[in-house]
Amino acid sequence: MKSKKPLPGVSRDKRIDAEGLKRLEQQLVAGRRISQAVLDQWVKRYGDSAKTIIEKYAQ
Repeated sequence: MKSKKPLPGVSRDKRIDAEGLKRLEQQLVAGRRISQAVLDQWVKRYGDSAKTIIEKYAQ
């Protein structure tokens, strides 16, 4: 029987979709302190969708 090879980490395509935004929201809901520089990176990568989530859980 052939064993299934483990998949590598999250690909860039998967990061640039709803899954990535879901991860951001989970971090904010958990109350993680995220620096402004990192939040800016999220906005740069995901645009207005990330901005909306960040504003919803304003730090």
